[in-house]
Amino acid sequence: MLNWYLQSGNDSDVVLSTRIRAARNIKGFPFVTKYTKKDALRIIEIVEEAVNSLGYGLKVIRLKDLDDITKLSLVEKHIISPEFAYNKNETGAIAINDDENICIMINEEDHIRIQVFSAGQELKNALNLEMEIDEKLSKLIPYSYSEKYGFLTSCPTNVGTGLRGSVMVHLPALTKTGNIRKVLEVVNGFDMNIRGLYGEGSKVSGDIYQISNKQTLGISEEETIKSLKIITDKVVEQERLARKMLGKQQIELEDKVYRAFGVLANAKKISSEECNKLLSDVKLGTDLGVIKELNDLKIRKLETYTKPANLQKITTSARIVHIHIKDRSVCNITKLSCIEHICLRQNTKKSRIIPVL
Repeated sequence: MLNWYLQSGNDSDVVLSTRIRAARNIKGFPFVTKYTKKDALRIIEIVEEAVNSLGYGLKVIRLKDLDDITKLSLVEKHIISPEFAYNKNETGAIAINDDENICIMINEEDHIRIQVFSAGQELKNALNLEMEIDEKLSKLIPYSYSEKYGFLTSCPTNVGTGLRGSVMVHLPALTKTGNIRKVLEVVNGFDMNIRGLYGEGSKVSGDIYQISNKQTLGISEEETIKSLKIITDKVVEQERLARKMLGKQQIELEDKVYRAFGVLANAKKISSEECNKLLSDVKLGTDLGVIKELNDLKIRKLETYTKPANLQKITTSARIVHIHIKDRSVCNITKLSCIEHICLRQNTKKSRIIPVL
């Protein structure tokens, strides 16, 4: 079975993925900002003992036992945060299953961060699984909890439910038609966060935005997800309307997306930023039926395996420059075109590009 980030889901033409994250802390221990290394190691032991009887195929792995490429690979898949990968080598750990749709970060910003991932728009199902895991874990580990404030967290903005729901959305048509700013202002007005590709503090790349709830206090988990779904549905609706507008300019659309396809298929050196932008155009062309050579699965593989660390993990014929774990700016891919690994060039009369994923 394919991992979640290679699958399609509801509204996956616009909604790339869903994540539900719950922040929890262990009663009797200082928050991460104040604890000692001894505290951190003991917390890992407590969580590992609980996880071993939890099920779901979870295995605890300490960050210090992962090489830099593997950690960056998890960041690129949005499974762990960049800050966690870069700064918690000695005191951090994860509990993760083979499908990678469940990952518990240990000693990130809080002692425990339960995460559930899914392709497409699956907020309700992801919430149900997260709450199931949380319920079982709460019987094994005493949480820091206040009858007045709810779950106590390191950052005051997470106090209450400790729940953060988020969706990754691909909005190329709204960007190209100049309507993106208006839509983002509306989303902000509904008390939602708009962030870049890797969450807080990151920039938008490849027309991909992360939408998540702000409020965690005075609202239930179900109400939070209901509000987020309403906003997500509105964004999906507006993006699809914008795509219909682009579809009326068929020649311009075909030219744009096939130029992107051509560069990706033939370039020998390309930055991650340019690759993301071109893939955005190619995905748009595929979703609108303009590009026939690719499908959703192939696009998802491209989006995952053209990221620097993931590319290096699947091929030895690429040379990655600037792959150091602390440098997540621009990584050049040389000696290998982004689609050369994924497509074979077949010398026919029309010299077609034949995808082989």
